[in-house]
Amino acid sequence: MAELKQIHALLITLGLSEDSYNISKVLTFTSVSNSGDMEYSHKLFHSLTNPTTFIWNTIIRGYSKSKYPIRSISIFNEMMLIGIQPDHLTYPFVAKACARLSARRLGVAVHSCIAKTGLEFDRFVRNSLIHMYGSFGDVGSAEKLFDEMPDRNLVTWNAMVDGYAKCGDMVAARETFELMPERDVVSWSSLIDGYVKDGNYREALGVFMRMRVIGAKANEVTMVSVLCACAHLGALEQGKRMHEYLKFNSLPMTIVLRTSLVDMYAKCGAIEEALMVFREAGADETDVLIWNSMIGGFATHGWIKEALELFAELQGLNIIPDEITYLCLLSACAHGGLVDEAWHFFDCLKACGMTPRLEHYACMADVLGRAGHLDKAYDFLNEMPVEPSASMLGALLTGCINHGRLDLAEVLGRKLIELEPDHDGRYIGLSNVYAVARRWEDAKRLRESMEKRGVKKCPGCSSVEVGGFIHIFIAHDKTHPQSADIYLVLHDLAEKMRLDDEQKNEEDYLCGIE
Repeated sequence: MAELKQIHALLITLGLSEDSYNISKVLTFTSVSNSGDMEYSHKLFHSLTNPTTFIWNTIIRGYSKSKYPIRSISIFNEMMLIGIQPDHLTYPFVAKACARLSARRLGVAVHSCIAKTGLEFDRFVRNSLIHMYGSFGDVGSAEKLFDEMPDRNLVTWNAMVDGYAKCGDMVAARETFELMPERDVVSWSSLIDGYVKDGNYREALGVFMRMRVIGAKANEVTMVSVLCACAHLGALEQGKRMHEYLKFNSLPMTIVLRTSLVDMYAKCGAIEEALMVFREAGADETDVLIWNSMIGGFATHGWIKEALELFAELQGLNIIPDEITYLCLLSACAHGGLVDEAWHFFDCLKACGMTPRLEHYACMADVLGRAGHLDKAYDFLNEMPVEPSASMLGALLTGCINHGRLDLAEVLGRKLIELEPDHDGRYIGLSNVYAVARRWEDAKRLRESMEKRGVKKCPGCSSVEVGGFIHIFIAHDKTHPQSADIYLVLHDLAEKMRLDDEQKNEEDYLCGIE
C-alpha cells in the first residue's frame, strides 16, 4: 500500500487522477488485493466525479469480501439511486454480500431486481443466486434455480453441493456430488468441509483419501477442513501426514493454514510441534487468531506460565486481543487456580469495550469453583445478565463435590434436573452427591424416579488414536445389562481389525471395558 500511494500521488501530480483506466487499476489493487485497504478505496471512490460501472463493481466486490459486506449493499443502493445500471458482474458480488450477511429478505429483493433486468438466466448471475440461497438454508429456491438451468456447468454443480452442505443435508450433498459429470478441487473441498461442519470428521478424512487416490490436488481450503477434522478426532499421526502433504505439494503456508496447523497440533496434545509451527511465522505474518490458538493450546494442556507469557508478548505487538483471547486466558487461570489474574482479565475484557459472552461467565465461574470459592461462584452465576446454562451449573456441581460442599451440590443437582429432566447425566450427578453423603435412600429414590420417567443411562464413549488407528473406549457400569453385548461387539471389532502379527494387539480394542 505504501508504494501504491506513491503511484497514486504521481498520477495526481501528472493530472491523470481522473483517467478511468489508471484509477481502475489503483482501485482493483486497494479493493481486491489481500494487501489492499478498503478505507483508502472508499475515499478514492468518492473523490471521482464520474466513476464507470467497472469502478462501481470493483468497490462493491471489495466490500463483499471485507469485514463489512453491508457496505456493498449501501454502494449498490447508491448506484441504483443515481441511475447507474448494474450489469451481470454487479449482481454476483451483491448476492455474495447478502449471503455473508445471512440477509434472506435482502437477497430476495436483489433477486427481484435481477429478474426485472432479464439477467436471471445469465449463468454467472444464476450461479451466485444458487450459492446465496444455499447459504440461507433455502434449499427449495436453490434447487428450483438449479433445475431451470439447461446448461449447467461445473460452477453450478459446485454451488449446489456447497448449498446442500451449508444446510447440513449431507445426504443430498453427497448424492449431488456423485452425479457430477466432472469435479474440481472446489467440488471436493465443499463436500469435505460439509462433513466437517456436520461433525462427521471420519467421513471427511475418507473423502480426502479418495480425492488423493484419484490424483486431485488439494488447496488451502481443502487442507484447512482436513486439519480441522484431525484436530477434532485427536488424530495426531494423520495430522502429521497432512503437514507432510503440505510440504510435499509446496502449498503456500498462509496465515489461515498455519493457524489450522497450530490448532491441530495443540488439540492433539503436541504442544512443542504447535509452538514450532507458530514460531516459524514472523511477527508481521501473524494475526490474533493464530495467537489465540497457541495461547488456548497452552491453557488446555496446563502450560499456564507459557500462556500468560505469550499474551504478554502479544501485547508488545500491534495486534489487538479479542474476546477469544480473553477466553483462552480465563481458561488458563482456571487450570492454574489464578483467581486474581482471572478477575483482572475479566475486567480488562469489559474495559476494552467488549461484552462478555456466556463462555466468559462460564470460565470465570469455573475459576472460582476450582479454587474453592463456591459461594462466590454461585452468586456470580446468579448475577449474570442471562440465565446460567446447564453446563455451567454442572461444572460448579463438580467443584462442590470435589470441595465437599454437598449442601450447595444438592441445590445445583436439583436445579439441573429441572432444566434437563430427560438428561441421564443430571440424575447421575445428583445421585453421586447422595452417595458421597451416604444418603443411600435418597440415591435409590432418585434412581427410581429416573426409571419411572424412562430416562436410561447411556455408556460414555471416547476415542484416542494409537499408531494411526482410532481406538474406542466405552465406560459403563459392570452390572449394566448390555455389558456382555458390548464386550462381544468390541471383540468382533477387534477380530475384523486385526493387523499383521507384529502389530496385532487385541487388548488395545478391549482395554477400558470396565
